[in-house]
Formats: sequence, structure tokens, C-alpha cells
Amino acid sequence: MDEPPKILNGGNSIRPQKRIFLGLLAVTCVLFTAILAVLWYVPYVGLSNLSPRLPLILGVFFLALLVLVFMLVAMLGFTVVLGRDLFFSKRLRGVVIKLLLPLMSGVGKLCGVSKDQVRRSFIAINNQLVLAQHLKTTPDKLLLLMPHCLQFHECQFRITGSVVHCKKCGKCPIKGLVELSEKYGVGLAVATGGTLARRIVVERRPKMIIAVACERDLSSGIQDSYPLPVFGILNSRPNGPCYDTLVNLERVEEALQTFLVASALTDLPIKNDSPGAEA
Repeated sequence: MDEPPKILNGGNSIRPQKRIFLGLLAVTCVLFTAILAVLWYVPYVGLSNLSPRLPLILGVFFLALLVLVFMLVAMLGFTVVLGRDLFFSKRLRGVVIKLLLPLMSGVGKLCGVSKDQVRRSFIAINNQLVLAQHLKTTPDKLLLLMPHCLQFHECQFRITGSVVHCKKCGKCPIKGLVELSEKYGVGLAVATGGTLARRIVVERRPKMIIAVACERDLSSGIQDSYPLPVFGILNSRPNGPCYDTLVNLERVEEALQTFLVASALTDLPIKNDSPGAEA
């Protein structure tokens, strides 16, 4: 199977972000092993008094559970590192989203890793797993979902939900996003928060989402949208959070070219450089 393309973000490497998540995952495995060892050892004396076989039975159960956990971690690691759909990357993405992100946040706190660092790493891992599935869709089933903070703060035209009122003045990235939406024929929506974003997704029923947001909103949006595949691109915040934020339009276009079917790209200029997997 061909390797998935690598979508970069601002020229930064994805590898440090992957290392954070996988490193915390390794620490979690060690802690999990220690907990199981304690759970087996503490009742060992009492169980042996009831039956000499009970400690062995409990030990075999814990060992099987430990092997299962390490197998899942190994599959996730190989899928992320190699960038290939080796073992059910869709289901692995579910494990990462529903179980590992909350767990990694707690472990990260113990290890002195900030929530935003964990979230960035989670987004990068999620993107890698989405890429590993080699997903392709038609323009009518792909949605660009943007945060309202991309809009210029003094703009008088309301574009929340729909961008039909955008005048393309060029004072914010919305102009470029509208042009990409028109060029590729994909849907574009702007949301003020998670509630509106979920409503937009329900109404439009896309098969895939390319979303832009900050670490917190993007990670929670990926969780809320599962099992719908979401490819996340972090915005930049030169003026602080939620105020005249920016997004790299080239990265958005590269993502569009990656996930749209070939027929939708006919007669469109395709870049020769390879895109990389990063949030």
C-alpha cells in the first residue's frame, strides 16, 4: 500500500508532537503494569489460602490483559510511525479518541506536560491515523469547518454558519477560504463553538471534515465528531486567543487535494511537493 501524503503545518515537523503522545503512552503502560502487579500481589496471600490455583488464575488474567494493552499500543505505534493502515487504524483512532486522550491528559499532568502539548500531540496522532486510511471523498461530502475568530474583529457582516455574506475584502483568511471553497466545490461553514459546530455537522452530513481551530476546540471537536473522520489544522494566534486568528491556506488546500477524489481535481493546479501529516 502506498504511504499517505504528509501534510505540513507552517513548515514545522510532526515528529516532536508524535513523540510526546507516544512517550506518555509508554509511561502509561509502565504505570498500568505496576498497578496490575499490585492488584495481583496484594490478594495473593488471601487467594492462596482459599485455593493454591487462584493466584495463578488471577495472574494469567492480568497477564492476558497486559499483553492486549501492549499489542494495542504496538499497533498504534507502528501505524503512526510507518504511516500505513497496518491494523485497523479506524478502530485505533476510536481507542485514541475515546480512551487515550483523557488518560494522556492525566499522565501528562503528572509528567509536567501541558494540556496544550498533549492536545497538539493528540491532533497529530489523529491526523496520522486519518491519513493511514487513505480516505477519498467527493466535494459535496467534504466540509471545511472554521472558527469564527478567523473573521476580522471589526467586520460588520455576519458569516457564522454560512459565509454567503462575506465581501472578500481580504482583511482576514475568510476570503481565501471562500475562494478555496468555490475552487474545489466543497462546503464551508464558520462556527462560534462546539454546539453550533455539531449542529452544522448534523445538518450537512459530510463524510469527512477538515477543521481549523485551537488545540482545545480542535481536540474536543474530533472527540465529538467520532466516528466521522476529522483532519485537524491548528490556527495561529498572533493577537492572542480567539482574536483575529490566522490559518495557513496552503495547508488547507493541500488537505483538500489529499482527500478529494481524483475526478474533483481535474483541470485544477496540483502542487508537486508532497504534503505531511501534521496538525
